[in-house]
Amino acid sequence: MSSSLPSTKNALQELAAYGQSVWLDYIRRSLITSGELARLIEQDGLAGMTSNPAIFEKAITASTDYSDSLAALENEDLDAMSLYERLAIPDIQSAADTLRPVYERTNFRDGYVSLEVSPFLAHDTRATIEEARRLWKTVGRENLMVKVPATPEGIPAIEQLLSEGINVNITLLFSRQVYEQVAQAYLSALERRPGSLHKMASVASFFVSRIDSYIDPIARDKRKTAPPEQRALLERVIGKVAIANAKLTYERYKEIFRGARWRRWRRAGRGHSGCCGPARARKIPPIATFCTSRN
Repeated sequence: MSSSLPSTKNALQELAAYGQSVWLDYIRRSLITSGELARLIEQDGLAGMTSNPAIFEKAITASTDYSDSLAALENEDLDAMSLYERLAIPDIQSAADTLRPVYERTNFRDGYVSLEVSPFLAHDTRATIEEARRLWKTVGRENLMVKVPATPEGIPAIEQLLSEGINVNITLLFSRQVYEQVAQAYLSALERRPGSLHKMASVASFFVSRIDSYIDPIARDKRKTAPPEQRALLERVIGKVAIANAKLTYERYKEIFRGARWRRWRRAGRGHSGCCGPARARKIPPIATFCTSRN
């Protein structure tokens, strides 16, 4: 008879043993006020949250969570973006407060909630920087991450914001090439950043499922008229390109953060002892968050 006892941890908690942190790509007010978010953190090991305007749109239009707030704002002359922020920012602040114990317990590795800059600014570097600074100041929580897309205009904004100590969740990432630009921007920000780095945090949210959602229909369509030998090749790529792309990008991540530039920075230390502890040393190269997306 085996003396081992079955694990009392659920599947999400067991992921932590593999160095994985589970973040929830969802938010709505009742999730927080009902205590469900606190339960997910305490019982299921939830380590972070992300949001975007589409998530909030569904939460606002598909529930009564915001009815009282909307009624209270009815007589104010607010445009759509101002109204959105008046509803969303209190939820972000409450979620950040609920996640604060995770943030402190993990030595600033987890416990973040993300709020996205306006998608309309995705191709305007200066406006993205100004918007991110404003959101960072308005929310006023150090476990906030401001989501910035990895567009050609967004990448310089990412470097600038990180160099100022604003946490960034880099989104709209699909390719190895763009990921590498993001990683190099992160390293440049580290080199530029004055003062302590021990609370500087960033993740790169590498999208996975949307690639297959785009490629699979093309492969299936081509398969209909392809000769037998090509048909077999097309069959083999269906449902597999996204994972292959993510694996190759992850390999590149490991190469970058074992490379000469990273080693030089680590050896120099920039005089910040906070970067030398093993937990913080693991935290500093954060550009390795791979996430699936809703179709």
